[in-house]
Amino acid sequence: MEDESSCSSAVTGAGAVSFLQRTLQRLSSTQCLKLGAGEEAPVAVVALQRYLSDQSDGQQVESYTYDVTVTDGAWRAKCFLHPALNHLVRSNTLRTGADISITQCTFVYNERRLGHGFISIEQLRCVAARSVVLPRVNDVSSLPMLIKPGMEWSVVLQSDVPLQVSRKHYLCLWNNDDPEGDVWSSGSPSSDTVLDVSRITLLSSLESVFRSSWNPLPLLVKIIHKSRLRFYGKFGLKIEYPYQAYFEVADQSGTMSLVLWNELCPEFYQRLNVGTVLYLQNYTLKPSYPNRSRPQMDHHRMQSFNSLEICLNHRNPVSIITVVSPKSVLPQWGLPEVSYQFTTRSELEKLANNSACDVIGLVTFVGRVERVKSKVNKGPEKYWTYRWVHAVDGTSDRPFILEIFSSSQPEIFNCICPMTYLVCTQMRVCQVEGSLPYLTSSCETETFITGYHKGQPYVSHPQVKNFIQWTKTLKDNVVLQKTAVGGHYCYPCPPKVFKQSLADASAQVPLVAVADLKRELETLQYREHKKLAVQGQITSVRYMNTPKSTDSQDTHEKEAPDVSTDVCEPDTQQHPSAAEQSLTDTSTSPSAEKTSAIRGKRRIETRKATESSLDCDSTPSKRRARRQSAEDGREEEEDDDSVSESEEAQDVEHRPSSQNPNQDFDVLSWESSGWPSQREEMSEHLCQGGFYEDSVSQKFTSDAKNVLLQWSNLQPTHWTPEQSANTNPLVVCRGYYHVTILGINKQIAVDAAYFPVVSADEPRAVGLPQDPHGNTMLSCLSSGFLCPLSDTENQSDSALPQPEEILESAGELEDTHVVCILDLCHLGGEAVEVVINKIYRISEVSLN
Repeated sequence: MEDESSCSSAVTGAGAVSFLQRTLQRLSSTQCLKLGAGEEAPVAVVALQRYLSDQSDGQQVESYTYDVTVTDGAWRAKCFLHPALNHLVRSNTLRTGADISITQCTFVYNERRLGHGFISIEQLRCVAARSVVLPRVNDVSSLPMLIKPGMEWSVVLQSDVPLQVSRKHYLCLWNNDDPEGDVWSSGSPSSDTVLDVSRITLLSSLESVFRSSWNPLPLLVKIIHKSRLRFYGKFGLKIEYPYQAYFEVADQSGTMSLVLWNELCPEFYQRLNVGTVLYLQNYTLKPSYPNRSRPQMDHHRMQSFNSLEICLNHRNPVSIITVVSPKSVLPQWGLPEVSYQFTTRSELEKLANNSACDVIGLVTFVGRVERVKSKVNKGPEKYWTYRWVHAVDGTSDRPFILEIFSSSQPEIFNCICPMTYLVCTQMRVCQVEGSLPYLTSSCETETFITGYHKGQPYVSHPQVKNFIQWTKTLKDNVVLQKTAVGGHYCYPCPPKVFKQSLADASAQVPLVAVADLKRELETLQYREHKKLAVQGQITSVRYMNTPKSTDSQDTHEKEAPDVSTDVCEPDTQQHPSAAEQSLTDTSTSPSAEKTSAIRGKRRIETRKATESSLDCDSTPSKRRARRQSAEDGREEEEDDDSVSESEEAQDVEHRPSSQNPNQDFDVLSWESSGWPSQREEMSEHLCQGGFYEDSVSQKFTSDAKNVLLQWSNLQPTHWTPEQSANTNPLVVCRGYYHVTILGINKQIAVDAAYFPVVSADEPRAVGLPQDPHGNTMLSCLSSGFLCPLSDTENQSDSALPQPEEILESAGELEDTHVVCILDLCHLGGEAVEVVINKIYRISEVSLN
């Protein structure tokens, strides 16, 4: 093995000892290496890669397996993550860009293959939210990969493939639809070879020759629609690349579906785009799969042949796909032009529900990326990733409201930001009673942003040209004032009446018991969003007057909770880095006094009924608001160590700044007369509701673009050096209401945050029904906004009711039976956002 000091001197200084190299040497003489406190050293996570698990010997295993690449600044090591630690990835506690300490590991040999083995991490601790190793590394890819002597020739250890050799490729970390890894080709040139088009067949002729022994002639077609990738891998499936992608292709006779299968997907999917001309040989024909979505193509005015599919495979037979260079396409081939059906915002209300359209707009709001679990129960669990976007086109004072799901274009999906020109194709119209219509993605939706429009067939469309002309009349500084990124956002707004249908439970927000809500909170994964309803009584409301912005303050580094397969010891050392110091100079962060030992499985923090709650001072139910003392707040922090510490564990990389929901703010509050005794009698208090800066949208600035993109996107698979911005984005939040809901059976209470819409400029104000109300506590919770909404152009905030005035009316909540619509979202680590979307009085509930 090479000399340690020479390999590490370029990064860590001459004579420094590599921790990873020393660990590998020690594993040569022991089966399991346990590292004591004096033997540990931080290593930085630079890659987290996921793939389908290999179920062997009939044993039940986790759905997915993870490889983690770490560095000590001198070497890189690609390690296997023990399945007992998978929950750390699912909650984004273990993440790229952060440091860990390996406390137990083994070296595992592959008994069925010579020269292959790897380090398996069995226990670890997340010792810091910000890395102390990475600031010393200029280029991670230039660091040598640590390999056991005798295994240097192993391709697996040095390639972008899983350590478990039964799998050949990685999946995207947070969904199964995006291409991931070096195996996906994208830049191969088109063919300029001369094609023999004298003996081609037309699509219209294929149905007549199906099931005959006739050897099909070549096809010459143009792609007019492209679907997102579909991964259909599952346990026991022996296909190495279980992918499928649908395309709609056309020639002069009509259109037909084409299916790209398995190994051909990594090779061709990213090369086949709308407008691409293909010369196909050795294809097969099969009856069309009936239960699949199809694009709406009436605007093409061409005949569709839907009974058959053209199948392209890498074997039996080996399909030959020739991508024809655009300059080689001849007019006499008679291939149709790609057609679009662009709709303006002013025309949207006239479109029928579920109809398809294409749109172009200037982005003004981009929501954070969230995930929703697929309802399909077959095979391993999978998630969809999506984000909400607002875009304007100048034809209406209202924006397009777009629910954009990942369309296997991660390079575009992750870079959608305000001030970019956005094109979305094959969006489906959703007409909703009581709310503005919105558009949602279909399987055939494609998105394009500034930088990706060149060469697309739509650039010459008249409506696109009209849009470009309109944008030339805009002033950037005026548009920027109305932009926002991230924060809690949910659409459409709940209906005026909550309906529980016994016949169709899928068409409503699920009404769950509070005990079920606890299980939902415990099983949420990173950025997973759920909407649930619970019934009960509101027993306490506190107005938390949060800081209006995160200006520069003296801060301390946050420390992540220590985690392993068992109970872990807290790590008390902090390692502030230069990168962290530059970030904390403009952020607000409470310091951690101690860190709770937590178990491997994430749990929801609960409080026994005999302990003091957030409402630690009991008062009679009178119509009065009162100031809470700072001393009370400090007592609550001591009672809620686990809650505050879990929020301290959130990565400042991920969130420009963070605020403890139990910090000592000036507080106005009300509680019901029966709450003190009910608090003593109940069994549990779920204390998740609070202020997270991830819940508040932030103004977009060009200087902060990269910071905001990183903050609103999901944690990346690979770490890349941070791109610094001149300023940190300011988090503006006038305050919020901390609401305690006691379940209808008075056994379990849950805390939730309520962020009323206060300005017409907020993204959440778009489409919000704004019927006037009296600004009582109940009417605000029911409507979601303060009346009237402020308008920065025409009036100041002085017309808004003050929290004291609103809380004066909180007495009407006394013993009032309500149904609460709650939005749940896992923000990473131990932080779970619980936000009140709407409150229904029992008179506003209907049972069908």
